[in-house]
Amino acid sequence: MTFHDIRFPTSISFGSQGGPERLTEIVTLANGFEERNSPWEHSRRRYDAGIGLRSLDDVDQLLAFFEARRGQLHAFRWKDWSDYKSCGASQTISEIDQHIGVGDGHATQFALSKTYRSGDAQYQRPIKKPVAGTVLVAIAGDRKVEVQEYVVDSATGLISFVTAPDIGAAITAGFEFDVPARFDSDRIQTSVASFRAGDVPNVPIVEVRV
Repeated sequence: MTFHDIRFPTSISFGSQGGPERLTEIVTLANGFEERNSPWEHSRRRYDAGIGLRSLDDVDQLLAFFEARRGQLHAFRWKDWSDYKSCGASQTISEIDQHIGVGDGHATQFALSKTYRSGDAQYQRPIKKPVAGTVLVAIAGDRKVEVQEYVVDSATGLISFVTAPDIGAAITAGFEFDVPARFDSDRIQTSVASFRAGDVPNVPIVEVRV
């Protein structure tokens, strides 16, 4: 499988529904207690793009995108409108949104991530597909200048500094990001008559590991 660095039409994904899923293995013991384990370190997201179709022009655009990806063969960028930036949904991105590392005087590369917190628990999600031109970075709260002081690899989510951050300096970043995804079916069934009657096709999309 290859990755096509192109985003699924946002006019369609805006009306879609979906979100993260986990895989939890549960064993009930003889005494009634449970043992729970997950083989997945990271969640995987699923969506239904069919719900976002509003017109026959949308259907045409979907079919063109599907054919160009050869169905499930090639992955692509997907914008999850409910979770696509480093800050809260109603907030504006800033260079101190997410803590991504601490300087040691030698390392020049740091990976983007987003941390989800609830109570004392937290989950750190790797961000592999940041949106070019949206990534803001700071060292110890001092905002840096892209290209002059750091570069962003939008294909991997890696930040590379020209000069290694000082020992103990907090590295922070703010950004928009996409989900690497693919079609979860090699078939799309559409009907002009049924679509006009409000019966939209099912278009499953699933996140892929990259």
